[in-house]
Amino acid sequence: MPKNSREHLIKKITIMGLFSNLMGRATELDPKELEKDFAPVLFEGELIESAFKIFRDQWIFTNKRLIMLDVQGMTGSKKEYHTVPYKSITQFLVESAGTFDGDCEIKIWLSGAQTPLKKELKKGIDVINLQKTLASYVCK
Repeated sequence: MPKNSREHLIKKITIMGLFSNLMGRATELDPKELEKDFAPVLFEGELIESAFKIFRDQWIFTNKRLIMLDVQGMTGSKKEYHTVPYKSITQFLVESAGTFDGDCEIKIWLSGAQTPLKKELKKGIDVINLQKTLASYVCK
């Protein structure tokens, strides 16, 4: 592949990834890679089970709680950690991708809230494992 075509393809993939992030679609993260970054907020015996990134924000599912990291400001130096104990989740919905609709979706209802937390997930995310992880903690 000529150099110009390769560079064009790389730019196109980068732009598509940025557009996808701006549209609110989440990508799956490797829990092992997050252990160092989240060590200060995890307590003894807490492990990251799965994680998703939506632009700069992250949803971290541990064996104890859901942590929603909201990265704020131009530099991203201000961070808000929102903890949702699994016992606060009253129900959840995980929707897999369809033939024509390639995106997945997760909705989580919290006790006392009328509207759910909602995120779209990219096609290819293991929504069955995500559903199983959530169910194992919510349905205890």
